[in-house]
Amino acid sequence: MPRIIPIIMLGAVVALLPGRLLAAPEVHVVGLFNDRAVLLIDGKQSILRVGQSGPQGIQLVEADSESAVLLINGKRVVARLDGRVTARQREASVSEVQVRRNTQGMYTTVGSINGLPVPFMVDTGATLVALNSAQARRLGIDYRVTGAPASVTTASGVEAAWSVSLDRVKVGELELRNVAAVVLEGMQPETALLGMSYLGRLEITNSGQLMTLRKKF
Repeated sequence: MPRIIPIIMLGAVVALLPGRLLAAPEVHVVGLFNDRAVLLIDGKQSILRVGQSGPQGIQLVEADSESAVLLINGKRVVARLDGRVTARQREASVSEVQVRRNTQGMYTTVGSINGLPVPFMVDTGATLVALNSAQARRLGIDYRVTGAPASVTTASGVEAAWSVSLDRVKVGELELRNVAAVVLEGMQPETALLGMSYLGRLEITNSGQLMTLRKKF
């Protein structure tokens, strides 16, 4: 008999603290990968590859998991995660990620699973990280081979699923290994859920509209 895993799909998002730049446009770095970067440019998300230009003519010159080099208004700027882009870039903390509610009261971010970018909904009501089957296939997760049959309880009832372990899950600089997850057959959840199998291994503090995730030492 497949085991039943309770998982409630609620809502939530990791967004970056708003900030102002020394000059327009307003740019925040929210994801870094080899040869790619995820930027918020004037509040709109763009995923750029090296050599590509985004809104306001901002160009990604170089990128790796530590930093990105951007060309903004003809000036080269070195940017790190979770920081606003300015001529004098402050060092981003590698031990925490700050979280702010959006207008719908939900928290989302772009993180990664096994080194590939993934949009997440942060959900403290979800027992595990949860993916739909299409997301799992895109990430190269052969859940029918490596996983175990399971069932999950959602707001819609009991759904067929597969229990798997993810090698690496990362948000900002908070990377955890061997994270328990579940893959649901079909198209739900529409956005991957960042559940307590990841969040529970961090310190979480919530003060009004702001949530902070920290590594446990």
